[in-house]
Amino acid sequence: MRVCPSHHRFSVSSRLACLAFALLLGACSPVSTPQHTQVVKHADGSLMPPFMNDPMEPVNRGLWGFNRGLMTGIVEPSSRVYRVIVPKPARNSVNNFARNGIYPGRAINLMLQGRWQGVGDESLRFLCNTTAGVGGFFDVATRWKIPKAEADFGQTFYKWGWQPNAYLMLPFAGPSDDSHGLGFAFDKVAQPWTYLGPISYATTYNRLSDSASEMDRFMRSEADPYAVVKYAWTYIAKEETPDWRTSGAIDLSTMETMGVAKIACKDPDFHISGREMSVRIPTTGRRMKFNCWMQPEAAPVVYIVPGLSSHRLSLMTLAFAEHLCQNGYSVVGTTGIFHPEFMENASTADLPAYPPVDCRDLLVEMTEIHKLLERKNPGRLGKRAFVGFSMGAFQALHMAANEAKHDADLMKFDRYLAINPPLNLQHGVVRIDGFNNAPMAWPEDKRDFLVGNTLHKVAKMMTLPPSAGPPPFDGIESEFLIGLSFKLTLRDAIFSSQWRNNMGVLQTPLSKWRRDPCYEEILNYSFRDYFVKFVLPYYKTKGISLSDFRREGNLMNYSNKLRANPRVRVLTNRNDFLLQNKDLSWLESTLGSKRVKIFPSGGHLGNLTSAPVQNAVLESLGGLK
Repeated sequence: MRVCPSHHRFSVSSRLACLAFALLLGACSPVSTPQHTQVVKHADGSLMPPFMNDPMEPVNRGLWGFNRGLMTGIVEPSSRVYRVIVPKPARNSVNNFARNGIYPGRAINLMLQGRWQGVGDESLRFLCNTTAGVGGFFDVATRWKIPKAEADFGQTFYKWGWQPNAYLMLPFAGPSDDSHGLGFAFDKVAQPWTYLGPISYATTYNRLSDSASEMDRFMRSEADPYAVVKYAWTYIAKEETPDWRTSGAIDLSTMETMGVAKIACKDPDFHISGREMSVRIPTTGRRMKFNCWMQPEAAPVVYIVPGLSSHRLSLMTLAFAEHLCQNGYSVVGTTGIFHPEFMENASTADLPAYPPVDCRDLLVEMTEIHKLLERKNPGRLGKRAFVGFSMGAFQALHMAANEAKHDADLMKFDRYLAINPPLNLQHGVVRIDGFNNAPMAWPEDKRDFLVGNTLHKVAKMMTLPPSAGPPPFDGIESEFLIGLSFKLTLRDAIFSSQWRNNMGVLQTPLSKWRRDPCYEEILNYSFRDYFVKFVLPYYKTKGISLSDFRREGNLMNYSNKLRANPRVRVLTNRNDFLLQNKDLSWLESTLGSKRVKIFPSGGHLGNLTSAPVQNAVLESLGGLK
């Protein structure tokens, strides 16, 4: 399965591991119009960047399903065995051999593009690697510092002026478009391996084996991985270089928040080192999946509850699970309440929003998980900890404050650790909606270019070597990217909820095969619109009022109960954009300096990879062993 043209070196699965897939989220264009050439302004004032038109979406989604099944059902499981049998140096040698063998296609395209220096460099590389490199198995040319020059027919067509107009999903190959798709066919004709079938299949499988596990994780953790790949492709496929300059001041809060892109597991196969299991949720009758990593001996159990729409296989969940496992804890990874997996299997409400309902649903899930683990691991489960991030952190504090209200048969925790909790959900909604409107501060005549250029920079950063320098975004760009990410979280939540129980608010018919028109309508809604037009009418039928939401959505209303609970710990950052100045004072006065650790910077979750934060997490769990 080809992931994209060779000159891009793009791995679909790296979305949450790198900045692009952490932040490169956007809206779909209507299928009845050509590719957007200008940004789309929605009713809430937010601006959506241009994305590639998808006139064949039902067919493309069908082919995506086929490719996904091939990857998750055949390539990924078999590649685990293959990576054990064939060591990394040997796999690298096969990749070197494969690249060396397709030199003729590169040389032809370099000539067609008039890149004569590249022709010379690649010819010299081919000569050196074929001779001194033993047929190309060893890349001596790179060791001798001979430059590489990547080229294929898709790139050539682009250089000649063929601008992609339609997105395509190729069977066995992956994301593409009209120009790169035809280019891919020409590439195959120009590659010697095409005429040596077994060698072609073997080298392709070898190349995919190193990324198969991560691609499988990505496909299973995203609410709509097809859309993520399409949005990314729009900008990955561009050959020109974006304008890297920034025109405004940097906003440290949102810039540091982008540090979440650094989150990664030390062991890339950590997620498959544990077990994926499921429990039946008694309140819904459905089965809910979770992941767990058990210590061989008795140990405390940490339940990780991620942010708004994060998945149990998101890199943030996995990285902290790995960190805790290495320090002697058994760990359970769960899915956020706004992710369709939770909404469709564990939520008793059609719409996630009301903290008492959401927290109880989450607690029911964790109780069933704990019962199952106790049956399967007798005597190995020690004290229990709830570690929440962002919205999961809000739920940790809300749950800690309301322990007395929980049913006697629901589990209790020996420690609640809230990392970067929003304290007032209403304030969070205002902040996030404001980020979506940030590009309106740009001059109108430059706005279209700057919106598209921002995502172009994100995409191109994926193809560059890792840099120690800060991402090249000013304050408006970083706010826009974070707002866009939350916007897509809302899109998935609305689509999932209305697919299960259509309230009649949406005017566009819902279809899982042709989602673009419905996505376009949904993206007209801000978080405030979601609350006013969907949440309040739904919960009004349940006897829950606006005043109930305001009370339950503000943790300051639980000052006394949180102060009285000695098992609560909070880690946060002074410049977290979801907090107000009074929030920090409230935390310190309510919990005291021994139970609250405030870092001077880091934005919202942006410093989770730092040693001080990771050490603070372990300190906050002290006493459980």
